[in-house]
Amino acid sequence: MTLTIGILGAARIAPAACIRPARSTDGVEVVAIAARDKQRAQKFASKYQIGTVHDSYDDLLADPAIDAIYNPLPNGLHGVWTLRAIAAGKHVLCEKPFAANADEARHVAQVIDAQDKVVMEAFHYRYHPMMIRAAEILASGEIGEVRHVDTSLCIPLPLRHDIRYQLDLAGGALMDIGCYAVNLWRTLSGEEPTVVTAQAKTISANVDRAMAATLVTPNGVTGSLQCSLLSAKLFQLKGRVTGTKGSLSLFNPLGPQFYNRITVKTGSSRRVEHAERTPTYAFQMEAFRNAVVDGAPFPTTPSDAISTMAVIDAIYAAAGLTARQPTPA
Repeated sequence: MTLTIGILGAARIAPAACIRPARSTDGVEVVAIAARDKQRAQKFASKYQIGTVHDSYDDLLADPAIDAIYNPLPNGLHGVWTLRAIAAGKHVLCEKPFAANADEARHVAQVIDAQDKVVMEAFHYRYHPMMIRAAEILASGEIGEVRHVDTSLCIPLPLRHDIRYQLDLAGGALMDIGCYAVNLWRTLSGEEPTVVTAQAKTISANVDRAMAATLVTPNGVTGSLQCSLLSAKLFQLKGRVTGTKGSLSLFNPLGPQFYNRITVKTGSSRRVEHAERTPTYAFQMEAFRNAVVDGAPFPTTPSDAISTMAVIDAIYAAAGLTARQPTPA
């Protein structure tokens, strides 16, 4: 079986996250695209050799030749178009964050539970051998019991009018790069945290350009996270776990194809490991195919997405900002 994929929107992330991985994955093909501007979709399709350009998103969803949808639309549109794709009988690979807030994520998850379709949130880094190896080290007990976790994901985005800063599209640093910081924190700790404090730096009313938060879990694991799209910290892509016997540090889990490092310290011993430098998206696409075709389990489920969105909502509340809202389609 060849898994056929249609793309909603001519998004900048689509070539790296969907088109190129599909070409390198056996049994997967991107066959169609639709965008609000059909001319733009046609140019995109021509550039990336996509066979069919539909007049609208609804026409794309109605195409019987498409098995699955890749949804890279702005944050506020993720939930509504995932629901429409499910209603049209399609599987969905949905860009992160899964929804605008936890309530929307719960609603989407409830609809999915009543269907037989795969919906995967595109936290691509979770599928890379780097993160699988980190999980193995933590599970082995080498650094002991986890007691503290820090994640820091900061990138520069100085374009003030970028859609990632638009409140009506559920924008903000925490929703963009910050959802990775939250998901990575949850993944490394293995627990669901409570937000203790949060501080935001804003670029406009209720829109954060940077966010910092402190967290604690019911079992006493403490920690912090920070994220930014516009701050003095231009590039920080890392996570650190401190245990009762040592520590584990990750450098660049989001883009390990460029460079990556896992550092393990126990007592006077220090060990550095490097994972293969294949893009994270290749492993995600393989996992998506396996989930659709073979029913294979995967970690970035709608249930997991609810937990991530609940932490994001709580951070916004602690920082004195309001949770994001879905964008009317």
